[in-house]
Amino acid sequence: MNQGLLLRFENLVQLRGACQQLRALSSRKVCAARWKPVELSARPVGSLPLHPQLWPKHRLISAALSQCRHLATKEETKKKKKRIPLTKGEVEIRQKMTVEELAQAMGKDIDHIYEVLLYTNINLDSVEPDSILSEDHIKMIVQKSGMKYKSAKLKEEKERKNTDAVKRPPADPAVLTPRPPVVTILGHVDHGKTTLLDSLRKTQVAAMEAGGITQHIGAFIVHMPSGEKITFLDTPGHAAFSAMRARGTNVTDIVILVVAAEDGVMQQTIESIQHAKNAGVPLILAINKCDKPEADPERVKKELLAHDVVCEEFGGDVQAVNISALKGENLMVLAEATVALAEMLELKADATGLVEGTVIESRKDKGKGPLTTAIIQRGTLRKGCVLVAGKTWAKVRFLFDENGKAVDAASPGTPVEIMGWKESPSAGDEILEVESEQRAQEVVAWRTYVEQQEKMKKDLEVIEAKQKEHRVEYEKQQQKLAHLTWRQRKAVLYKANKQLMFSRPKERTEMDENTLSLIVKGDVDGSVEAILNILDSYDCEDECKLDIVYFGMGDISENDISLAEAFNGVIFGFSVKANESIKKLADKKGIKIKLHNIIYKLIEDLKDELNSRLPPTLVETTVGEASVLDTFAVTVGKTKIPVAGCRVHKGLLDRKMKFKLIRNRDVIWKGCLSSLKHHKDDVQVIKTGMDCGLSLDKNLEFSIGDEIICYEEKEVQQTTSWDPGF
Repeated sequence: MNQGLLLRFENLVQLRGACQQLRALSSRKVCAARWKPVELSARPVGSLPLHPQLWPKHRLISAALSQCRHLATKEETKKKKKRIPLTKGEVEIRQKMTVEELAQAMGKDIDHIYEVLLYTNINLDSVEPDSILSEDHIKMIVQKSGMKYKSAKLKEEKERKNTDAVKRPPADPAVLTPRPPVVTILGHVDHGKTTLLDSLRKTQVAAMEAGGITQHIGAFIVHMPSGEKITFLDTPGHAAFSAMRARGTNVTDIVILVVAAEDGVMQQTIESIQHAKNAGVPLILAINKCDKPEADPERVKKELLAHDVVCEEFGGDVQAVNISALKGENLMVLAEATVALAEMLELKADATGLVEGTVIESRKDKGKGPLTTAIIQRGTLRKGCVLVAGKTWAKVRFLFDENGKAVDAASPGTPVEIMGWKESPSAGDEILEVESEQRAQEVVAWRTYVEQQEKMKKDLEVIEAKQKEHRVEYEKQQQKLAHLTWRQRKAVLYKANKQLMFSRPKERTEMDENTLSLIVKGDVDGSVEAILNILDSYDCEDECKLDIVYFGMGDISENDISLAEAFNGVIFGFSVKANESIKKLADKKGIKIKLHNIIYKLIEDLKDELNSRLPPTLVETTVGEASVLDTFAVTVGKTKIPVAGCRVHKGLLDRKMKFKLIRNRDVIWKGCLSSLKHHKDDVQVIKTGMDCGLSLDKNLEFSIGDEIICYEEKEVQQTTSWDPGF
């Protein structure tokens, strides 16, 4: 009896301990999940019988551990889901992903992407790590890699606020004050424009210009004896500087058209008239070089009628003045006509408020940095003003007049040179004054952003056009392989594209031998622009490719030498210098530096450089001609050799030279003779009127009437067919 009570007591103690353990487990809140009793294999825990039969100890332990294992597994699964947002093999993709971005998202290297692209219609020649892939190609690459894709949620970009600077509204007429007229001198090259201005301001401008030809715009003020001021713009007359002449008319009030009395209307004369008409600017005709015996001013006036330039004596409104710029004849008459026309135009401007102007020219100076020549059109420019032009800005440090003297202010209609630019603006850019440097930076940032957006749109258009082109080629290729099984098609495509894998554009360092790489440097922005405009007309890419590696302003530097060395290029400089250390460095590295001060000489030198890159051609020069009069065969050993009996009727036959056999006007053989005989004697030369027997280095049958031509080949250097237009 005592033993039975002890057994029951022990059983109750064990049951109590198990219940405490289970209660503790059930009270835990793991991942907000309620505990549920787990049924054992024998019976539920809740139905444990209280009788003398012992409850097995291992069953209690297994019941507790089973529930514990169940809850721990659930907890770990939840943690794992929190740590890894994407399941294994799933890639988050978005639109406009690059090759490099897709490789990173997939956890692969770039070579894996290229291998998959071998099976697509994409041309690997145009694919680089930063190339944008279409959404279809992104999905296909992921699928072919044995992975799944998941589209990422795109964040919509907020529309950026326009922070650009704009012109002020028109001023109140009450605050307008008179300003000097801006006069542009236009005309054909070498018709005397600079000489005219030289006589007007009594300085030797033309003597400073290379070859007497104006290479860039000169802006300056001429003080008349009567006290009036006239701002003159001297523009180049050469064909290469059309854009600079157009800029000159856009900021001018009056155009003086200079025409040489002995030459009459020329190409740039017509172009200058068109520029003036487009800008809506009135003309004054200055017929120059009237002191020459062959001068004919009346012929000039009549020629201009064909271009709607009607002089006053013919009933028009264009004043015509006969002058001699070299001798200074009638210059005051021309100046008075200009002042009279300016008074009729009633030229006025607002000299208060924020400054507005136009960049006429820009250049770089070693000591002063970027400089611009500008015409002020509104407001008064002073030191400390903050200006914006294009994608750069300036805090004005110094102002200079046309003679290089420092000035404190520049009023409307005044040309001035501005110092303090962060970078050189482009000629023709609009100058606007802003309130602060921070505001200037906002304007530049906005303009840069707009330019980037426009560039992205253009790039996308080009990419879509390329993809469409490749898709058409791919469909044509698939049609050719339609008769093959899919395995055979894949094998053929892989073999055809395998070599492209190892010759991606980024890894190609060899330059085409038939390519001329250029580094262009100029003294001012307009000069560089003129040269680039000429190079834009280059249309002989099949002969020799033209690659402009870099262009800019300033003297030749070590950076230019390094670029030329890297691209095997040539440096062309216009009105710039290269110091001795730069020249020695260029000679040491074998770099050509070509410096010029006259535009057409630079272009001629460029054409010579292009010619040197062209491969020589073989030119055939006929030395002699003979006719086949008879044919026979000579046995040498066991071989019969055809022999032709010929008579030379022009020139001579030289055995050392090359020959060709012509039959019915068709060349059927070219090569050398195996023998040349005259009366059974081996000879080297057969002259006109002599008979001979000859055999070829190939056993070819002759026919009576065949022509034998003796010729020599010479290498002749090709010349480019590019015509820059002057």
